[in-house]
Amino acid sequence: MCLSLFCIARSEVLDFLFICLWYNNSMEYSQEEKEFFMAEALKEAKKSLDKDEIPIGCVIVKDGVIIGRGHNAREEQQQAILHAEIMAIQEANRTLKNWRLLDCTLFVTIEPCVMCSGAIGLARIPQVIYGANNQKFGGAGSLYNILTDSRLNHRVTLETGVLAQDCAAIMQDFFRQGREKKKNSRQTDLLQQDS
Repeated sequence: MCLSLFCIARSEVLDFLFICLWYNNSMEYSQEEKEFFMAEALKEAKKSLDKDEIPIGCVIVKDGVIIGRGHNAREEQQQAILHAEIMAIQEANRTLKNWRLLDCTLFVTIEPCVMCSGAIGLARIPQVIYGANNQKFGGAGSLYNILTDSRLNHRVTLETGVLAQDCAAIMQDFFRQGREKKKNSRQTDLLQQDS
């Protein structure tokens, strides 16, 4: 019994070491490549914007190929968990026919929230690159730090700031337009009440 547990543990350690070596060699992207994939995530964010959703977009890349895409669809589908990262993870899982996304990189326009950070960890994604910080809901450093918490069994390499201004601008424009719509709606309501 003890010997079989040792063999299992030894096998898992060897697998872990192999994976670590593989990660170090397979997921390095040039700045140009990072900007390309973040631009693809921004295209996904614009799909959300067109549907009056919070404009966040995500792509998952393996060996330089996009295997999963996602954008927020919470309002459209009336499902609370349909964030960009969740949709991209689901598509990548289907593409690879595997729930483990061990040698993939997730590119997302805004820092993942706590829920999405948890999903990233559960999917075993080793690297996350995001554009702009998320001061209100960030789960990767701004508010909480789920992805690098040493108490959890999976930690992620993080990089921030890729096309940060573009990623922040699309969010700022969305919320500014929302405030303007709300203000115009109130003014219209007041005018109708006065009539």
